[in-house]
Amino acid sequence: MTGQQILDEVHKYAARNIVITGGEPTIQRGIEELLQVLKAEGYYLAIETNGLKEVPAEIDYVATSPKRLYSKMYEKRHLSQADEVRIVVDGNIQEFCAQVEALIPAKRYYLSPCEEDGAFNMLETISQLGLLNAERGENKWSLSIQTHKLAGIE
Repeated sequence: MTGQQILDEVHKYAARNIVITGGEPTIQRGIEELLQVLKAEGYYLAIETNGLKEVPAEIDYVATSPKRLYSKMYEKRHLSQADEVRIVVDGNIQEFCAQVEALIPAKRYYLSPCEEDGAFNMLETISQLGLLNAERGENKWSLSIQTHKLAGIE
């Protein structure tokens, strides 16, 4: 879709809040121009990103979900701040969480269970959450669950 086609679709709805997501939005061609137009029209803009690249200035709310697979890349480049950080628990993520916490200051930090073949690793996620908070002596990390997946809604 072109930027104009996207704007035409957006204008069909009364909603004033827009979440930019899917793939990695910060690398999409034309995203900055589109965001400038939306911001000028008064939209509240949020973005979901992997956190490897700074987001455009027009963004009001930044949610990032860093991937452990890219942990070496985060050492070289990453967001300077976020509103929320969400990490999917796909094994022992203690070290990665500490790395992300040190690199990306955020208002909120979350752990999310990983889904594999329709099953969620809830116990492992809660265990990792307990370890993270116990290590720090504070409840800095919280649980984030994709309720629609638990309910079987895609």
